[in-house]
Amino acid sequence: MIRMAQAVLSVRLDRDDKNQFDEFCRAAGMNASVAVNMFVKAVLKNQRIPFAITGDPFYSPANMRHLRHAVEQAEQGQLEKHELIEVDDA
Repeated sequence: MIRMAQAVLSVRLDRDDKNQFDEFCRAAGMNASVAVNMFVKAVLKNQRIPFAITGDPFYSPANMRHLRHAVEQAEQGQLEKHELIEVDDA
């Protein structure tokens, strides 16, 4: 068996996330190091992150334009007052 040279990867995580991840890994019969190695191998094999990564639509260019326009209106005193309408779900 040929052994490849080992390297260390250090990652900072939220403590609760790390604990939950460790618990998940134990339940799956592995440790965090094995899980991270599986992730790295999947990325290298497929040349992509093995799950969808999407941006928050709140920060989309269209919404940011809308928010900037709303701020400009507020700064110029152009806001309209509206009454809240309560809906009875019964």
